[in-house]
Amino acid sequence: MLAFQALPVVLVMSVLTTLLFYWRILPPIVRGFALALEKTLGIGGAVGLSTAANIFLGMVEAPLFIRPYLAKLSRGELFIVMVGGMAGIAGTVFVIYATLLRPVIPEAAGHLLIASVLGAPVAVLIGQIMVPDPSDRRTGGSLELGPVASGTIDAIARGTAVGLELLLNICAMLIVFVALVHLANAIIGLLPAVAGAPVTLQRLLGYGMAPVCWLMGLPWAESVTAGGLMGVKTILNEFIAYVELAQLPADALSPRSRLIMLYALCGFANFGSLGIMIAGLTTMAPERRDDVVSLGLKSIVGGTLSTCVVGAIVGVLS
Repeated sequence: MLAFQALPVVLVMSVLTTLLFYWRILPPIVRGFALALEKTLGIGGAVGLSTAANIFLGMVEAPLFIRPYLAKLSRGELFIVMVGGMAGIAGTVFVIYATLLRPVIPEAAGHLLIASVLGAPVAVLIGQIMVPDPSDRRTGGSLELGPVASGTIDAIARGTAVGLELLLNICAMLIVFVALVHLANAIIGLLPAVAGAPVTLQRLLGYGMAPVCWLMGLPWAESVTAGGLMGVKTILNEFIAYVELAQLPADALSPRSRLIMLYALCGFANFGSLGIMIAGLTTMAPERRDDVVSLGLKSIVGGTLSTCVVGAIVGVLS
């Protein structure tokens, strides 16, 4: 289902962005973002455009808008792009999550949209704190790009070739990362059951995330349950976490706690997404492979912190 229904969007976006760069439409947009974001958030237009696109697109589709700039980004800028991908969800799953949560959280669609919008500037903040950029580079304002193709048909062909390589690499990496998680759970499952349930990575991480949920504003009595949802989201994915949130007994979490968790879970920061991101970015910018791989686990932490900050803001306001 993923390979033939969701991921072909990557193929189309690859062709579309290559055409827009060849037609010289995207470079002025990047420069416009650069002028605006240098004054407000202190970042360049390339990073800003990718982060803004993450509000509606996935972690691979958004960087396609700045593909010619990826090789020129500083390490700090690259990390912001990665955290931006981990701190939001794609428009392709927006309706699914809204429909899933509607019975337990009123106006879930509006809350998911707000979470995606708030996640962008918070991701920039977290990225700058975790991997500061000593050079203070702001890529995208005056960077000159070489020709991306020799003609419109060549742009379509190049975009299709890159998109196909992206699609295949993403599928392969996703299979490997999910398989490794299940293998780790199978090994840990050899341990004796605790409290009548088998020990898993997501359960262990859930206990570790309980204090974080308490810091977001949940009562301690509900923090272990909420931490379990964060563990499921990080080890597996946010879809399964939202399914479990929708199926919780009415007395497991208060309406306020459910609302906070909707925001805290609204991101792609999990190990399966890490495989997708590594495959996507290293295909688009092979020369940045070492940086992408070394920043991978940090990006999961950064994306999780970003959604938790948004959840904490909701906890203060609600």
